[in-house]
Amino acid sequence: MYNMTFEELNGDYSQERMDSVAKALEEVLTSALPQGCITVGVYEAAKSLNVDPDNVVLCILATDDEDVQDVALQIHFTLIQAFCCENDINILRVNNTRRLAEILGGGSGKQSGGEPMDLHCVLVTVSILFRVYFNT
Repeated sequence: MYNMTFEELNGDYSQERMDSVAKALEEVLTSALPQGCITVGVYEAAKSLNVDPDNVVLCILATDDEDVQDVALQIHFTLIQAFCCENDINILRVNNTRRLAEILGGGSGKQSGGEPMDLHCVLVTVSILFRVYFNT
C-alpha cells in the first residue's frame, strides 16, 4: 500500500480536485462518526496508534494559520507521521480545523462535557463489524 501526504502531491492542485477531496473526506467522517470509528485529539490518537495501529485507516493532521508556529504541535505531527508511515497508515494534512469542528461536533467544536475538541489529529478506524464481516 502506498501512503500519500499532501507534501508528496506534485500534481493537480486545482480547486475542483481539492473540492472533491474535501467532499470525500467529509463523507468518510460523517459515515465513521455515528459508528464510533473516530478518535479525536493528539494524545488520544497517540494512545490509539500505540494500542492498535492495524485498526487505523486514516490519520488527519489539521492546522490553522496560527498553529504553524507551534513547535510542540509540529513535533507531535512529525512523530505521528513517522509512526503512520511505519505502520502503513494513510495521512492527510488539512488546514481548516473550523470545518472539521463543524463536521465532527456539529459546529460547536466542543466535546459532550463542554471542553473544546483537540482537532489537530483525527483518526479514522475500522469498525469491529467491518473486520468481522470481511474477516480482516
